[in-house]
Amino acid sequence: MKIAIIGGTGVYDPRILNNIREQEIATPYGVVRFKSGEYAGKEVAFIPRHGSNHSIPPHLINYRANIWAMKKLGVQNIIATTAVGSLNPAMKPGDFVLIDQFMDFVKNRVTTFYEGGERGVVHVDVTTPYCPSVRTVLADAAKDLAISIHQKGTYVCTEGPRFETPAEITMFAKLGGDVVGMTNVPEVVLAREAEMCYATVSMVTNFAAGISPQPLTHHEVLETMQANTENIKKLIMAGIERLQPDTDCVCKHALSEYGGFTL
Repeated sequence: MKIAIIGGTGVYDPRILNNIREQEIATPYGVVRFKSGEYAGKEVAFIPRHGSNHSIPPHLINYRANIWAMKKLGVQNIIATTAVGSLNPAMKPGDFVLIDQFMDFVKNRVTTFYEGGERGVVHVDVTTPYCPSVRTVLADAAKDLAISIHQKGTYVCTEGPRFETPAEITMFAKLGGDVVGMTNVPEVVLAREAEMCYATVSMVTNFAAGISPQPLTHHEVLETMQANTENIKKLIMAGIERLQPDTDCVCKHALSEYGGFTL
């Protein structure tokens, strides 16, 4: 099983896959329950990031367990989806963004597998935090499907679960942020430490606080996601068809300086 989907808000349905089965796997951080299936002749794992009923808030997601479990399964490529608010007038509700950079504003999350002790300490490079190969695959898939997608964007990750204040949004925009969400960190960092190819497709569900003319609601987020569910499913499916997980990539050597990632 070399490909995984981590579905964000609104992307809970693994039925894009065939022969779906429930599975679980133990990790040092807890048990991970997920679904697996087949598509385009490939075995695929599916994790709904917030749980199948959106019961896990962003600050309590067991990011380390999820990534460890996928690595233990043999996953090499992860396609993740996220729902985001926009700080950039060019990125409107309903738009897709192929994230290429992030800003980390989380406060209370462990963002590494390496906390000293037996595992030691590493300093992973995140100059290019999202896999260039998987991003190219998704960009080409979007083009073939005539799905409009922004080719790059900077994701500002906040702690949540509250929405951000207008003052925070103004600050993030001045710093160069394009979209804001609550889940991409530490997920992207852990995937890099685990030497996996990871890419994020974000769907803009609303303009952020102070830009939006009305107060933000989770219902608004879900409505926009539901309206675009078919497109995001098509994009993921086309991406899986094109992925060649065994292709070598710089992501798979992220910790070569330290002898590589070990479970």
